[in-house]
Amino acid sequence: MIGSGLGNGSRVVVPRREGYAPLRDYAALGDGRTVALLARDGSVDWLTVPDLDSPTVFGAVLDARRGGRFALEPELPYQVSRRYLPGTNVVETTFATAEGAVRVTDALTLPGTALTPTRELVRKVEGLSGAVPMRWCVQPRFGYGTAGLRIKRRADVPVASAGTDAVAVCTWGAGEPVCSGAEIAGAFEIRMGSQADLALSFAHQEPLVVPARSECAARLEETGHQWRAWLRDRSGTGRWQEAVTRSALALKLLVFAPSGAVAAAATSSLPEEIGGGRNWDYRFSWLRDSAFTLDAFLALGCPDEAQAYFWWLMHATQFTEPRLRPLYRLDGGVRAPEHVLALAGYRGSAPVRVGNAAVEQLQLDTYGELLQTAWLYAMAAGRLDADIARRLARVADFVCASWRQADAGIWEVRSAPQHFTQSKMMCWIALDRALRLAERGLLSRRHARAWRREQDAIEDFIETRCLSEDRSSYVRSAGAEDVDVSVLLGLLRGYAGPQHPRLHGTIEAIRRDLARGPFVYRYGGDDGLQGTEGAFVACSFWLAEAVARCGHVEEAAELMDQLVGLANDVGLYSEEIDPATGEFLGNMPQGLTHLALISAACAITEQAVAR
Repeated sequence: MIGSGLGNGSRVVVPRREGYAPLRDYAALGDGRTVALLARDGSVDWLTVPDLDSPTVFGAVLDARRGGRFALEPELPYQVSRRYLPGTNVVETTFATAEGAVRVTDALTLPGTALTPTRELVRKVEGLSGAVPMRWCVQPRFGYGTAGLRIKRRADVPVASAGTDAVAVCTWGAGEPVCSGAEIAGAFEIRMGSQADLALSFAHQEPLVVPARSECAARLEETGHQWRAWLRDRSGTGRWQEAVTRSALALKLLVFAPSGAVAAAATSSLPEEIGGGRNWDYRFSWLRDSAFTLDAFLALGCPDEAQAYFWWLMHATQFTEPRLRPLYRLDGGVRAPEHVLALAGYRGSAPVRVGNAAVEQLQLDTYGELLQTAWLYAMAAGRLDADIARRLARVADFVCASWRQADAGIWEVRSAPQHFTQSKMMCWIALDRALRLAERGLLSRRHARAWRREQDAIEDFIETRCLSEDRSSYVRSAGAEDVDVSVLLGLLRGYAGPQHPRLHGTIEAIRRDLARGPFVYRYGGDDGLQGTEGAFVACSFWLAEAVARCGHVEEAAELMDQLVGLANDVGLYSEEIDPATGEFLGNMPQGLTHLALISAACAITEQAVAR
């Protein structure tokens, strides 16, 4: 069952559609290593173990029948309201029934210094009024539902296992667990003032830790404290403080603590079109997001995350430089073979893919993003390591030798390579940042003359072949007439100044061709794929930022207000939204969307103060 909106209060619960909750109805839980998706009806429909990019143990969001879930809900019809506890990634859901009300608090607990499970999901159930019959069901499906499942009791605790993975289902006051060959389930009544607790204790290639009730309760409490402590040190951002704060917490969920990498999203293969095949694995770290990521960390006052991310980036790229990959694994590796799983897909949206073949593409924009990220880091730190400086210089040399090639572009199209305008702009940015670093003595000036010469050649290419004189607008690719919103990124990075008439012309062309109210599509041309997609939410925030930097602050703020209102009830965004229905599409929570929100909020606030 799942909720539909009734203003700002409770939400009437209606049956799921074909067993699937709307993507808009998911909240995210995380512990710095993995992420779970929690539906409004109390079902955990996505969880990978032990890490964010590991196979699922709950994957019902990709296959309602075979994927597995952890359901917990009243047995009576109910209304739902929920929230993140302030300053945390802990979710509180209140179910109201005709017989009473119950509150469920959910978290992936943060590890402490004592011996703890590999991963731990804790669910606290509190009776608020009356007496409410509750039911729960754990259906583990290890290995994307392909691993053989065994369920048995160990010291009277139900344990599900497959190979080297196991989960203990610990319950207190939640009824007697009943084990079958495929699930562990129970039922109980929760009365006003009483409490029940459920905890899943996971193990991967190590002994299974079965916790005590008091330990789970303490870790749940401490998890809230740790999230609030982290948030207390973050910087304020004015008018959209609440949205920026939630975006910061969502971004923190995507930080893979062991390495410092930031995943693009927590999920794989959630569709860009219901029933379509544009379904991709986003559990990797993309270079296209790197400058936004570092900029956001610095703007929010997250120096530790900024430094960890930059050093992860330098570690990952050192094995392939000067050639860069568009994406890297969270451990810094480069192998990401793409293959299809035998799952039905969200509401029949197949194929379900893991891995990402885009890792083999040439995407020239990544070189600009890397040098821009290095520039931001160097300006914040005041220095660059000598070895990193040498590597960055080699990257700049590679740009000089490679910018004339056609590439796959920022959107990783699977059509023939083209001379994408944004790719050329970011090559210009790469050489511009290399020159600036050299001027400050942070990079060797040995090849500066060649960098300057090639930068001028890139600019000449853009201004003669990537421009529509009729519209005074930059176009998607050389010789084309259609536009692409990604061109705004080159302009926002500084390819053209904020008062450049072609920036204004490009904004107007994007509005005319790609915008539908506050929604903005990425592009309109062929991409080598069948089907359609929704409006790309990050693009709308880029447009708001571009409008602000052109001096139209009130107009940008009005658009920003509309975009903030597009988040779901707990402030999260997916990759795309269907403008006709408001339905979320694509993977979630989507890091680039939340990064774009933070960037736009900071830019509009900065422009308003400067006036």
